[in-house]
Amino acid sequence: MDKDKAMNEFKKYEKMRMDMYEFLEKYIPKDKNGELDFKNAKKIDAKEIFDRWFKLDYQARKIRGIAINCLGLKGE
Repeated sequence: MDKDKAMNEFKKYEKMRMDMYEFLEKYIPKDKNGELDFKNAKKIDAKEIFDRWFKLDYQARKIRGIAINCLGLKGE
C-alpha cells in the first residue's frame, strides 16, 4: 500500500475515534474537572454503541495490518 492510501486509513481512524468521543459526550456529561461524570450519564442504546465500537475496532485492525506490512513484521 502506498503512503497516501495508508495515511487516508489513519485519518479515517482518527475521525472515527473523535466521532466516538463526541457521541459519548452527548450522553455522558463532564464534571467540573473536565472528566466524564458517569453518575449523571443518560442511557445509551447498546446496539448503537456496539455498532460504532465495532466499526472503530475494524478500522484499528485494518491500520494494524498496514503498520505490520509497512514495517515488514510478521503478525502475531
